[in-house]
Amino acid sequence: MKKIFLVAFALVIGGATFAQTTTTSSSVKSRFGLKGGLSLPKYKYVNDDANTSDETETTTNFHLTGYADVPVSNLFSIQPGISIQGKGAKYFDNGTTQVEDNVLAIEVPVNLLANLPAGPGHLFIGGGPYAGFNVSAQRETISGTTSERKLSIGDNSGDDLKALDFGVNFLAGYQLNSGLNFGAGYGLGLTNLRPTSTSTTNVEQNNRVLSFSVGYAF
Repeated sequence: MKKIFLVAFALVIGGATFAQTTTTSSSVKSRFGLKGGLSLPKYKYVNDDANTSDETETTTNFHLTGYADVPVSNLFSIQPGISIQGKGAKYFDNGTTQVEDNVLAIEVPVNLLANLPAGPGHLFIGGGPYAGFNVSAQRETISGTTSERKLSIGDNSGDDLKALDFGVNFLAGYQLNSGLNFGAGYGLGLTNLRPTSTSTTNVEQNNRVLSFSVGYAF
């Protein structure tokens, strides 16, 4: 866990430092912010053998992100961050048993945003890659009775979920000049979350996360 936080911290500081060196002459100042809100995660399954895909139902979770917003020009900024993400999904096993996964992940996004002046603030839109680290996970099964078990994270025999997840984020929203902002995002997971050693079929399991946030940039 300590190594994960150190890597995440180094990536954020490195991204902010790189962006800062490219904008020393800009009149737009860097800001740090905090945002959080509602997440609606789900899984997408792609069967390459049958050339089919399917998505689960969404479950309800949360996210909390600390970030730096560093301008590279009057219209564009780089926004690295560290995020606590609640992920998972809700689905039915064999059509009758309800299953709900609740996954806690640490995510390191680095986004490029376009900032368009509008009224007493600006619209922002953009996106960028993220690296995710699944920290813990729990599965609740409801079939007459309710049972829970902790999911094993790793890529070894018997594990339930891979530890690493890479993907792309898309963001849009509005920020007032005071720093108060409102946004929506979509996370497109590109990593097959099914452990290699336990995958018996050519089926990929990917994260999909729709989110809504309220934040403040200082």
